Amino acid sequence: MAPRLLLHTRTTGYRHDSIPDAVAAVREFADFDVDATEDPAALEQPLDRYAAVVFLSTSGEILTPRGRARLAAHVEAGGGFAGVHAAACTEYDWPYYGELLGARFDRHPAYQPGRVLVEDPGHPATRRLPSVWDFTDEWYDFRDSPRGRVRVLLRADESSYEGGAMGEDHPLAWCREQGAGRVFFTALGHAPEAYRDPDFLAHLHGGLAWAARLAK
Repeated sequence: MAPRLLLHTRTTGYRHDSIPDAVAAVREFADFDVDATEDPAALEQPLDRYAAVVFLSTSGEILTPRGRARLAAHVEAGGGFAGVHAAACTEYDWPYYGELLGARFDRHPAYQPGRVLVEDPGHPATRRLPSVWDFTDEWYDFRDSPRGRVRVLLRADESSYEGGAMGEDHPLAWCREQGAGRVFFTALGHAPEAYRDPDFLAHLHGGLAWAARLAK
């Protein structure tokens, strides 16, 4: 039986037009079974049948108190969690979530081409990427760098685009452990086009596989 993902896409803030494309792309990953939902009640149920919970461009406050407790228990007991793009703009009122994810969104410049630098090529989320990756996205700035709290996988080359505010140390994707669980986050994935890009799909698949313990 394939590992099962709970793909949560609820938004109470900004809603990305790419969400339907993103859900369709994750459903195409043949080695996962996927339950996609916008219902906060889905997080109020026992989550032990899921290898990982994925917040895919969620925004705002999206969980009930019971859902928060269920998600935290799931990760602490060894379940996976993955956040994609606007997952960093989610659950600002829940301190645990900020720790879980590793950093919180601050701002972004205009959607534009730029360069991604692979910092850790040994992770499933980066193994199939070029060392310097030309991509177009919203280049998220974070309130502070998560470095030192996470394993940084990708960083932005701010010299390649306009409006970056973090400087040379600008992580874009990372992973970490929380309790017995695994956590993966990528800031990339703003536009529908990302979910048709082979490099981005390889990056996303590798991160989900790692969080779900399908890959080392």
